This record gives sequence, C-alpha cells and structure tokens, in this order.
Amino acid sequence: MDKCSFCGRKKNEVDLLIAGMDGHICDRCIEQAHAIVEEELKSKGSFDLKSIELLKPAQIKHFLDKYVIGQDHAKKILSVAVYNHYKRLGQVIDDDETEIEKSNIILVGPTGTGKTLLARTIARMLHVPFTIVDATVLTEAGYVGEDIESLLTRLLQAADYNVEAAEKGIVFVDEIDKIARKGDNPSITRDVSGEGVQQGLLKLLEGSIVNVPPQGGRKHPEQKMIPVNTKNILFICGGAFDGIDRKISQRMNTQVVGFNAVQHTATIDRDNMMKYIAPMDLKSFGLIPEIIGRLPVLTYLDPLDPSTLRRILTEPKNAIVKQYVKLFALDGIELKFTDDALDYIVNVAVEYKLGARGLRSICETIMTDAMFELPSNGKKTFKVDEGYAREKVEKSGMSLLKAS
Repeated sequence: MDKCSFCGRKKNEVDLLIAGMDGHICDRCIEQAHAIVEEELKSKGSFDLKSIELLKPAQIKHFLDKYVIGQDHAKKILSVAVYNHYKRLGQVIDDDETEIEKSNIILVGPTGTGKTLLARTIARMLHVPFTIVDATVLTEAGYVGEDIESLLTRLLQAADYNVEAAEKGIVFVDEIDKIARKGDNPSITRDVSGEGVQQGLLKLLEGSIVNVPPQGGRKHPEQKMIPVNTKNILFICGGAFDGIDRKISQRMNTQVVGFNAVQHTATIDRDNMMKYIAPMDLKSFGLIPEIIGRLPVLTYLDPLDPSTLRRILTEPKNAIVKQYVKLFALDGIELKFTDDALDYIVNVAVEYKLGARGLRSICETIMTDAMFELPSNGKKTFKVDEGYAREKVEKSGMSLLKAS
C-alpha cells in the first residue's frame, strides 16, 4: 500500500496522498512544510532594504494623497522624513564620510485632522517595521501602566522579532501631548505619567542600546531581555496640544510693541494659529527642553474647513460614503447620497468642531435605521437626501448638542 515518504502514514490513515516521481507526500506533511517555509522566510527577514525600490518624496506624497485629503505641508514633511530614513539605512559609512543623523518629527494639530491617519497610511506602503503606540498608557518604571520600553516591544512584534529589522523601523507615538508636565514648577510628588515619561523617552529618541522585554515588562520579570539599538529608529510623534493656540497668540502679541503692532497683527491668520507654532510653545505647554531638542522637525496640521470635509466624505479610497455604499451593495442594495445631504452632514460637523471623526459619527446617526431595516424589507435602492438626514439628526438629539 502507498504511504507518505516523510511520515510513513499509509493512504487509509490520511485525507490526501499526493504522488511524486519516486515517492508520496500526505496533506499533513504539506501543511507542516508550508509552516516551516513561512517561519524560515520570517527569520531571514521580510524587510530586505536592498531588494525594495526607494520611493522618492513626491511618490510618497502621491500615495498619501489617495487616502488623506489636504494637509499638503505635513505630507511633504513626512514624505521627506521617510525618504531620508530609507537613505540613512542604505548608507555605507567610510572613514571620511559624513554620517547622516536621523530627524525625529513632531506633528501638532487639532483632533480629527488626520495625524494618526497619516501614520497608518504610511504604514501601508512601508517596507520597514512600523508600529503605532499610545503615550497615554506609559508611566515611569515601577508604577501601574506600561514601561517606556513597551514602545520597542511593539516594534519587535511588528518585525516578527527580527532585531536587525526592528532597529531600522519607524515608531509613531500618538497623544504625545498627554505626557506634558503638569505645571511649570517641579512638583514635590512624582509626575509618573508626565515628566517622568518624557525623561524615559530621551534615551530612545536620541539613540542608545535598550534592553527590551519581548513579551512586555512587568508581567514576565524572568524573561530574557533583547538588546535593541535605537540609533536608526525614526520616531514620529503626534498630539492635539489642545489650548496651545492660546500660548502661540500670547507669544505673538508680546513680540511687537509700538506703532507697527497693528500692521503686524493684521497679517496673522487668527483662524489657524497652529501655523506659527515654535519649539518655545511646546515648552510652555509642558514638554521638557531635552525632548523638544530630540524632535527637531516640527510641523502642523491645518484645521479642516467645510470644503475639505466635503472632499473627505467622498474622495479618498476609503471615503466614508464609499464605505456605506459598499456595505449596502453587499446586501444587493444601491445606496445614493444627494449633494444636499452631504452638505448638511458637513455643516453639522463644522459646528461640532470634531474634524473628520465628527463626519463618521453623524453618518452613523443618519444611517443606523436604514442599516437595520433595509436588509430585510426587500428594497433594492435607497436615497439619502437632506430631509432624511435632518430628520435622523434631530431625532437623535444631536441638534440640541450642536446648539449648545
């Protein structure tokens, strides 16, 4: 009787036995071989910088344009940073050659303007390990929460524990403003989730060898640490810095005194104070000077105006309206939004001042009843007009919140 040449199981003991020229292989051995091949490829590293095409900054920005509307200034800064990061990784350093230093970035902008979306979109196209971590869960060592080293644990996991690949990765630290110092004067009590975390981040941002727990720190104290060199890891930090516009306006008002003050004030864009942000504003907000110095590239994201919000609804590859059309199409229902309905959604979102996230919550409020009823009532077409949208928003009580 035929049997597997690898495990020796007979034909009646397996589900499938494939014949070759001089032997046979069963379905179980095929599955095991497939798993071994995948593991071997991972260990060799799927992040091979020599085999990938280096995208130019304009190409990186073009890719971002497909998913993120507006924010051209921030997209240019990010595109150049990622491009330079690739070039640094491929640099062969000779004795007399200049070594390129990394330029960590900090993104400042109101909530819902696309800071995290920019990071996630870059992750789609990168060939280096990339991870997004939240600064709000970080605390000083010895306190409840996550250690600073957990940032690198996430990066190691993204690199399938390939240390060499992780040491050339990119980390996006979200909500960096939430670890701001709680006051200008040093406190007698420890600031365990504020200044203490900033002090811990210094060694990571600057570039040093850090012992990283592979499974995350305190739960497994007996685990073997993995040394990771952060010299070539690019850090991109993002935060809303809510209220920093007041500090910017205070600084700008005190700069000019005398007859020219009125003329100078007239040129200031009062609706977008973020464009005038400077490192000293971050310091007055609560970031320590040492960490500001390690984030040399400072850029801002513009607040979203109605025309940009309107484009966000319909233009990106994963636009909100396209998602709903796709959802209904899976049930065989053709969904249409009128222009008046889209304009109404934008107007409500502008009054909420929640940015692009506000668009999603408003659309959910409008579409919930339709998503509940239509799959079972047999209708094949459905149109959302301004009257329907207004009725659902007012019924939900959103209009009361808006008015307040």
